[in-house]
Amino acid sequence: MTVTPFRISVSDDVLHDLRHRLNRTLFTEPSDSTYWAAGADPGHLRELVAHWADGFDWAKAEAVLNTYPHHLAQVAGRPVHYVHLRARRTEGGPEPLPLILSHGWPSSFVEMLRVADLLADPAAHGGDPADAFDVVVPSLPGFLWSALPAGPFTRRGVAETWHTLMTRTLGYERFGAFGGDIGGGVTQWLGALYPGDVAGVHITSAVVTGDFEAHPATPEERAYLDALAAYDEGDQGYSEIMCTRPDTIAAALRDSPAGLLAWIADKYRDWSDCAGDLESRWDRDTLLTVATLYWATGTIGSSFRQYYDYHHNRAVPPVQVPAAVTLSHEPAYADFPRSLAERTFRDLRHWNTPRRGGHFMAHEEPEQVAAELRSFFRPLR
Repeated sequence: MTVTPFRISVSDDVLHDLRHRLNRTLFTEPSDSTYWAAGADPGHLRELVAHWADGFDWAKAEAVLNTYPHHLAQVAGRPVHYVHLRARRTEGGPEPLPLILSHGWPSSFVEMLRVADLLADPAAHGGDPADAFDVVVPSLPGFLWSALPAGPFTRRGVAETWHTLMTRTLGYERFGAFGGDIGGGVTQWLGALYPGDVAGVHITSAVVTGDFEAHPATPEERAYLDALAAYDEGDQGYSEIMCTRPDTIAAALRDSPAGLLAWIADKYRDWSDCAGDLESRWDRDTLLTVATLYWATGTIGSSFRQYYDYHHNRAVPPVQVPAAVTLSHEPAYADFPRSLAERTFRDLRHWNTPRRGGHFMAHEEPEQVAAELRSFFRPLR
Protein backbone atom coordinates (compact mmCIF):
# COMPACT_ATOMS: atom_id res chain seq x y z
CA MET A 1 0.00 0.00 0.00
CA THR A 2 1.42 3.37 -1.04
CA VAL A 3 1.44 6.04 1.68
CA THR A 4 2.75 9.55 1.15
CA PRO A 5 2.97 12.50 3.54
CA PHE A 6 0.55 15.27 2.68
CA ARG A 7 0.30 18.98 3.39
CA ILE A 8 -2.71 21.18 2.88
CA SER A 9 -1.89 23.93 0.40
CA VAL A 10 -4.59 26.12 -1.11
CA SER A 11 -3.23 28.23 -3.95
CA ASP A 12 -3.33 32.01 -4.02
CA ASP A 13 -5.39 31.83 -7.22
CA VAL A 14 -8.11 29.83 -5.45
CA LEU A 15 -8.12 32.20 -2.49
CA HIS A 16 -8.23 35.27 -4.73
CA ASP A 17 -11.16 33.86 -6.68
CA LEU A 18 -12.93 32.96 -3.41
CA ARG A 19 -12.55 36.48 -2.04
CA HIS A 20 -13.75 37.97 -5.32
CA ARG A 21 -16.89 35.83 -5.27
CA LEU A 22 -17.56 36.62 -1.62
CA ASN A 23 -17.30 40.36 -2.22
CA ARG A 24 -19.86 40.10 -5.05
CA THR A 25 -22.40 38.05 -3.11
CA LEU A 26 -26.06 38.85 -3.70
CA PHE A 27 -28.16 38.36 -0.57
CA THR A 28 -31.85 37.56 -0.24
CA GLU A 29 -34.46 38.95 2.10
CA PRO A 30 -35.65 36.72 4.96
CA SER A 31 -38.79 34.68 4.32
CA ASP A 32 -39.85 34.84 7.95
CA SER A 33 -39.48 37.57 10.55
CA THR A 34 -38.40 35.00 13.13
CA TYR A 35 -34.62 34.61 13.28
CA TRP A 36 -33.46 31.49 11.34
CA ALA A 37 -37.04 30.18 11.06
CA ALA A 38 -36.76 29.64 7.30
CA GLY A 39 -33.16 28.44 7.17
CA ALA A 40 -29.88 30.32 7.16
CA ASP A 41 -30.70 33.84 8.34
CA PRO A 42 -29.69 36.35 5.61
CA GLY A 43 -28.43 38.87 8.16
CA HIS A 44 -26.25 36.34 9.95
CA LEU A 45 -25.05 34.98 6.62
CA ARG A 46 -24.07 38.48 5.52
CA GLU A 47 -21.89 38.84 8.64
CA LEU A 48 -20.26 35.45 8.07
CA VAL A 49 -19.55 36.21 4.42
CA ALA A 50 -18.02 39.59 5.30
CA HIS A 51 -15.72 37.93 7.83
CA TRP A 52 -14.80 35.19 5.35
CA ALA A 53 -13.86 37.81 2.76
CA ASP A 54 -11.96 40.29 4.94
CA GLY A 55 -11.43 38.97 8.47
CA PHE A 56 -10.69 35.28 8.23
CA ASP A 57 -7.00 34.35 8.04
CA TRP A 58 -6.84 31.16 5.99
CA ALA A 59 -3.03 31.09 6.05
CA LYS A 60 -3.14 30.88 9.85
CA ALA A 61 -5.82 28.19 9.79
CA GLU A 62 -3.90 26.21 7.19
CA ALA A 63 -0.71 26.41 9.25
CA VAL A 64 -2.53 25.05 12.32
CA LEU A 65 -4.02 22.16 10.33
CA ASN A 66 -0.58 21.33 8.96
CA THR A 67 0.81 20.84 12.47
CA TYR A 68 -1.01 17.50 12.29
CA PRO A 69 0.54 14.57 10.39
CA HIS A 70 -1.52 14.19 7.20
CA HIS A 71 -1.14 11.30 4.78
CA LEU A 72 -2.58 9.98 1.54
CA ALA A 73 -2.87 6.23 1.17
CA GLN A 74 -3.86 4.28 -1.93
CA VAL A 75 -6.54 1.84 -0.83
CA ALA A 76 -8.08 -0.33 -3.56
CA GLY A 77 -6.44 2.02 -6.05
CA ARG A 78 -8.08 5.17 -4.68
CA PRO A 79 -6.64 7.88 -2.43
CA VAL A 80 -7.72 8.11 1.20
CA HIS A 81 -6.73 11.16 3.23
CA TYR A 82 -6.15 10.74 6.95
CA VAL A 83 -4.47 12.27 9.98
CA HIS A 84 -2.37 9.79 11.96
CA LEU A 85 -1.64 11.01 15.46
CA ARG A 86 0.60 8.52 17.23
CA ALA A 87 0.33 8.18 20.99
CA ARG A 88 2.82 9.75 23.36
CA ARG A 89 4.43 6.57 24.69
CA THR A 90 5.79 6.14 28.21
CA GLU A 91 8.72 3.90 29.04
CA GLY A 92 7.48 0.61 30.42
CA GLY A 93 3.86 1.57 29.78
CA PRO A 94 1.28 -0.46 27.87
CA GLU A 95 1.03 -0.38 24.09
CA PRO A 96 -1.43 2.28 22.95
CA LEU A 97 -4.68 1.05 21.44
CA PRO A 98 -5.21 2.13 17.81
CA LEU A 99 -8.50 3.97 17.31
CA ILE A 100 -10.16 5.20 14.13
CA LEU A 101 -12.50 8.21 14.37
CA SER A 102 -15.09 8.65 11.59
CA HIS A 103 -16.94 11.91 10.94
CA GLY A 104 -20.30 12.52 9.28
CA TRP A 105 -21.97 15.15 7.06
CA PRO A 106 -21.55 18.10 6.60
CA SER A 107 -18.40 17.60 8.62
CA SER A 108 -14.73 16.82 8.09
CA PHE A 109 -11.66 15.54 9.89
CA VAL A 110 -11.50 18.95 11.62
CA GLU A 111 -14.34 17.86 13.91
CA MET A 112 -12.13 15.16 15.44
CA LEU A 113 -8.87 17.05 16.01
CA ARG A 114 -9.54 18.34 19.53
CA VAL A 115 -10.50 14.94 20.86
CA ALA A 116 -7.62 13.31 18.94
CA ASP A 117 -5.15 15.50 20.84
CA LEU A 118 -6.69 14.46 24.17
CA LEU A 119 -6.63 10.78 23.26
CA ALA A 120 -3.09 10.62 21.85
CA ASP A 121 -1.47 12.38 24.80
CA PRO A 122 -3.68 12.11 27.89
CA ALA A 123 -0.81 12.90 30.27
CA ALA A 124 -0.45 16.37 28.74
CA HIS A 125 -4.07 17.05 29.66
CA GLY A 126 -4.07 15.69 33.20
CA GLY A 127 -4.92 12.10 32.27
CA ASP A 128 -3.34 8.69 32.70
CA PRO A 129 -0.68 7.93 30.04
CA ALA A 130 -1.88 4.31 30.08
CA ASP A 131 -5.04 5.52 28.33
CA ALA A 132 -3.18 6.72 25.23
CA PHE A 133 -4.40 5.85 21.73
CA ASP A 134 -2.83 5.85 18.30
CA VAL A 135 -5.49 7.95 16.57
CA VAL A 136 -6.43 7.74 12.88
CA VAL A 137 -8.84 10.34 11.50
CA PRO A 138 -9.73 9.71 7.84
CA SER A 139 -11.78 11.85 5.49
CA LEU A 140 -14.81 9.95 4.23
CA PRO A 141 -14.80 8.99 0.53
CA GLY A 142 -15.84 11.97 -1.56
CA PHE A 143 -14.87 14.41 1.20
CA LEU A 144 -11.85 16.69 0.67
CA TRP A 145 -8.95 14.57 -0.61
CA SER A 146 -10.50 11.09 -0.30
CA ALA A 147 -11.85 9.77 -3.59
CA LEU A 148 -15.29 8.33 -4.07
CA PRO A 149 -15.52 4.53 -4.42
CA ALA A 150 -15.80 2.94 -7.85
CA GLY A 151 -19.31 1.76 -7.02
CA PRO A 152 -22.05 3.06 -4.73
CA PHE A 153 -21.15 4.82 -1.50
CA THR A 154 -22.30 2.55 1.33
CA ARG A 155 -21.41 2.48 4.99
CA ARG A 156 -20.36 -1.14 4.62
CA GLY A 157 -18.05 -0.20 1.76
CA VAL A 158 -16.41 2.52 3.84
CA ALA A 159 -15.97 0.06 6.71
CA GLU A 160 -14.17 -2.31 4.35
CA THR A 161 -11.91 0.55 3.23
CA TRP A 162 -11.20 1.58 6.83
CA HIS A 163 -10.36 -2.03 7.76
CA THR A 164 -7.85 -2.19 4.91
CA LEU A 165 -6.39 1.16 5.95
CA MET A 166 -5.98 0.09 9.58
CA THR A 167 -4.73 -3.47 9.05
CA ARG A 168 -2.91 -3.65 5.71
CA THR A 169 -1.79 -0.04 5.29
CA LEU A 170 -0.98 0.85 8.90
CA GLY A 171 -0.28 -2.68 10.14
CA TYR A 172 -2.56 -2.69 13.18
CA GLU A 173 -3.75 -6.15 14.19
CA ARG A 174 -6.48 -4.89 16.52
CA PHE A 175 -8.16 -1.51 16.88
CA GLY A 176 -11.20 0.34 18.21
CA ALA A 177 -13.65 2.46 16.26
CA PHE A 178 -15.68 5.57 17.03
CA GLY A 179 -18.05 7.69 14.99
CA GLY A 180 -21.28 9.60 14.64
CA ASP A 181 -23.79 10.07 11.82
CA ILE A 182 -22.33 8.41 8.67
CA GLY A 183 -19.26 7.59 10.74
CA GLY A 184 -21.49 5.90 13.29
CA GLY A 185 -22.93 3.62 10.62
CA VAL A 186 -19.41 2.85 9.36
CA THR A 187 -18.34 2.09 12.92
CA GLN A 188 -21.20 -0.37 13.39
CA TRP A 189 -20.27 -2.16 10.17
CA LEU A 190 -16.65 -2.42 11.32
CA GLY A 191 -17.84 -4.23 14.44
CA ALA A 192 -20.21 -6.46 12.51
CA LEU A 193 -17.74 -7.47 9.78
CA TYR A 194 -14.49 -7.77 11.70
CA PRO A 195 -15.11 -9.06 15.23
CA GLY A 196 -11.66 -10.64 15.31
CA ASP A 197 -9.90 -7.33 14.61
CA VAL A 198 -12.15 -4.72 16.25
CA ALA A 199 -11.79 -4.41 20.01
CA GLY A 200 -15.01 -2.44 20.38
CA VAL A 201 -17.24 0.18 18.78
CA HIS A 202 -18.47 3.48 20.19
CA ILE A 203 -21.08 5.69 18.53
CA THR A 204 -22.94 8.90 19.33
CA SER A 205 -25.95 8.65 17.01
CA ALA A 206 -27.83 5.38 17.40
CA VAL A 207 -29.49 4.42 14.12
CA VAL A 208 -32.53 2.17 13.84
CA THR A 209 -31.74 -1.12 12.11
CA GLY A 210 -33.86 -3.57 14.09
CA ASP A 211 -36.25 -6.10 12.55
CA PHE A 212 -39.66 -4.81 13.62
CA GLU A 213 -41.53 -7.60 11.82
CA ALA A 214 -39.89 -10.29 13.93
CA HIS A 215 -39.81 -8.13 17.05
CA PRO A 216 -42.48 -5.39 17.04
CA ALA A 217 -41.61 -2.02 18.50
CA THR A 218 -42.33 -1.51 22.17
CA PRO A 219 -44.58 1.42 23.18
CA GLU A 220 -41.50 3.46 24.11
CA GLU A 221 -39.82 2.64 20.81
CA ARG A 222 -42.98 3.47 18.84
CA ALA A 223 -43.31 6.82 20.61
CA TYR A 224 -39.73 7.67 19.67
CA LEU A 225 -40.17 6.57 16.05
CA ASP A 226 -43.35 8.65 15.73
CA ALA A 227 -41.58 11.69 17.21
CA LEU A 228 -38.66 11.18 14.81
CA ALA A 229 -41.04 11.06 11.84
CA ALA A 230 -42.69 14.28 12.99
CA TYR A 231 -39.30 15.98 13.33
CA ASP A 232 -38.23 14.78 9.88
CA GLU A 233 -41.25 16.46 8.29
CA GLY A 234 -39.72 19.84 9.07
CA ASP A 235 -36.05 18.94 8.69
CA GLN A 236 -35.69 16.56 5.77
CA GLY A 237 -35.95 19.03 2.89
CA TYR A 238 -32.17 19.21 2.61
CA SER A 239 -31.87 15.40 2.40
CA GLU A 240 -34.72 15.00 -0.08
CA ILE A 241 -32.97 17.17 -2.64
CA MET A 242 -29.57 15.53 -2.03
CA CYS A 243 -31.14 12.08 -2.32
CA THR A 244 -32.99 12.87 -5.54
CA ARG A 245 -31.34 15.89 -7.25
CA PRO A 246 -27.84 16.25 -5.79
CA ASP A 247 -26.30 17.65 -8.98
CA THR A 248 -28.86 20.45 -9.10
CA ILE A 249 -28.05 21.88 -5.68
CA ALA A 250 -24.34 21.05 -6.07
CA ALA A 251 -24.17 23.28 -9.15
CA ALA A 252 -25.31 26.25 -7.07
CA LEU A 253 -23.10 25.51 -4.09
CA ARG A 254 -19.99 24.88 -6.20
CA ASP A 255 -20.42 28.27 -7.86
CA SER A 256 -21.34 30.33 -4.79
CA PRO A 257 -19.24 30.20 -1.62
CA ALA A 258 -21.98 32.12 0.21
CA GLY A 259 -24.49 29.46 -0.81
CA LEU A 260 -22.09 26.74 0.30
CA LEU A 261 -21.67 28.43 3.67
CA ALA A 262 -25.44 28.82 4.10
CA TRP A 263 -26.00 25.13 3.33
CA ILE A 264 -23.40 24.03 5.88
CA ALA A 265 -24.12 26.60 8.60
CA ASP A 266 -27.82 25.78 8.59
CA LYS A 267 -27.11 22.19 9.66
CA TYR A 268 -24.36 23.16 12.09
CA ARG A 269 -26.82 25.43 13.88
CA ASP A 270 -29.76 23.02 13.73
CA TRP A 271 -27.88 19.90 14.80
CA SER A 272 -25.40 21.27 17.32
CA ASP A 273 -26.37 21.45 20.98
CA CYS A 274 -26.32 25.24 20.79
CA ALA A 275 -29.91 26.34 21.64
CA GLY A 276 -29.97 28.38 18.44
CA ASP A 277 -26.67 30.19 19.08
CA LEU A 278 -24.39 28.75 16.40
CA GLU A 279 -21.26 30.52 17.58
CA SER A 280 -21.58 29.19 21.12
CA ARG A 281 -20.36 25.89 19.66
CA TRP A 282 -18.55 26.93 16.49
CA ASP A 283 -16.42 30.03 16.46
CA ARG A 284 -16.47 31.76 13.10
CA ASP A 285 -12.93 30.84 12.13
CA THR A 286 -13.52 27.12 12.71
CA LEU A 287 -16.74 27.22 10.71
CA LEU A 288 -14.99 29.07 7.90
CA THR A 289 -12.07 26.65 8.00
CA VAL A 290 -14.49 23.81 7.23
CA ALA A 291 -16.22 25.85 4.51
CA THR A 292 -12.87 26.77 2.93
CA LEU A 293 -11.82 23.11 2.84
CA TYR A 294 -15.03 22.15 1.03
CA TRP A 295 -14.65 25.11 -1.34
CA ALA A 296 -10.97 24.59 -2.15
CA THR A 297 -11.39 20.87 -2.82
CA GLY A 298 -14.66 21.28 -4.73
CA THR A 299 -16.17 18.34 -2.89
CA ILE A 300 -19.54 19.54 -1.64
CA GLY A 301 -21.18 17.70 -4.54
CA SER A 302 -19.30 14.46 -3.99
CA SER A 303 -20.12 14.66 -0.27
CA PHE A 304 -23.77 14.26 -1.34
CA ARG A 305 -23.09 10.83 -2.87
CA GLN A 306 -23.81 9.01 0.38
CA TYR A 307 -27.33 10.53 0.22
CA TYR A 308 -27.92 9.69 -3.44
CA ASP A 309 -26.66 6.14 -2.90
CA TYR A 310 -28.42 5.67 0.42
CA HIS A 311 -30.82 3.05 -0.96
CA HIS A 312 -27.85 0.75 -1.54
CA ASN A 313 -27.29 0.44 2.21
CA ARG A 314 -28.52 -2.63 4.04
CA ALA A 315 -29.36 -3.08 7.70
CA VAL A 316 -26.35 -3.72 9.91
CA PRO A 317 -26.30 -7.33 11.11
CA PRO A 318 -26.02 -7.97 14.85
CA VAL A 319 -22.82 -6.52 16.26
CA GLN A 320 -21.23 -8.96 18.68
CA VAL A 321 -18.17 -6.96 19.77
CA PRO A 322 -18.38 -4.76 22.90
CA ALA A 323 -20.28 -1.59 22.14
CA ALA A 324 -20.87 1.83 23.67
CA VAL A 325 -23.30 4.66 23.01
CA THR A 326 -22.85 8.22 24.22
CA LEU A 327 -26.10 9.59 22.88
CA SER A 328 -26.09 12.79 20.86
CA HIS A 329 -28.26 15.56 22.28
CA GLU A 330 -29.85 16.66 19.01
CA PRO A 331 -33.52 16.55 18.02
CA ALA A 332 -33.24 13.28 16.09
CA TYR A 333 -31.67 11.33 18.97
CA ALA A 334 -32.32 13.17 22.22
CA ASP A 335 -34.90 10.60 23.42
CA PHE A 336 -33.58 7.52 21.63
CA PRO A 337 -34.45 4.47 23.80
CA ARG A 338 -31.67 2.12 24.77
CA SER A 339 -33.72 -0.88 23.64
CA LEU A 340 -33.37 0.23 20.01
CA ALA A 341 -29.59 0.17 20.31
CA GLU A 342 -29.79 -3.28 21.88
CA ARG A 343 -31.51 -4.58 18.74
CA THR A 344 -28.17 -4.12 16.95
CA PHE A 345 -25.58 -4.32 19.75
CA ARG A 346 -25.61 -7.72 21.44
CA ASP A 347 -22.95 -6.68 23.95
CA LEU A 348 -23.87 -3.10 24.85
CA ARG A 349 -21.54 -2.38 27.76
CA HIS A 350 -21.81 1.40 28.00
CA TRP A 351 -24.85 3.64 27.60
CA ASN A 352 -24.78 7.31 28.51
CA THR A 353 -27.17 10.17 27.80
CA PRO A 354 -25.19 13.21 28.99
CA ARG A 355 -27.55 15.65 27.21
CA ARG A 356 -24.52 17.69 26.17
CA GLY A 357 -23.10 17.72 22.69
CA GLY A 358 -25.01 17.32 19.47
CA HIS A 359 -24.39 15.97 15.98
CA PHE A 360 -20.74 17.07 16.09
CA MET A 361 -20.12 15.87 19.63
CA ALA A 362 -16.39 15.32 19.26
CA HIS A 363 -15.98 19.03 18.49
CA GLU A 364 -18.69 20.33 20.79
CA GLU A 365 -17.66 18.32 23.86
CA PRO A 366 -14.15 16.92 23.25
CA GLU A 367 -13.37 16.36 26.94
CA GLN A 368 -16.62 14.45 27.38
CA VAL A 369 -15.96 12.27 24.34
CA ALA A 370 -12.37 11.60 25.36
CA ALA A 371 -13.46 10.57 28.85
CA GLU A 372 -16.15 8.28 27.45
CA LEU A 373 -13.72 6.62 25.05
CA ARG A 374 -11.07 6.11 27.71
CA SER A 375 -13.59 4.60 30.11
CA PHE A 376 -15.11 2.25 27.54
CA PHE A 377 -11.90 1.02 25.97
CA ARG A 378 -9.84 0.76 29.16
CA PRO A 379 -10.86 -2.87 29.95
CA LEU A 380 -10.67 -3.82 26.25
CA ARG A 381 -6.99 -3.02 25.72
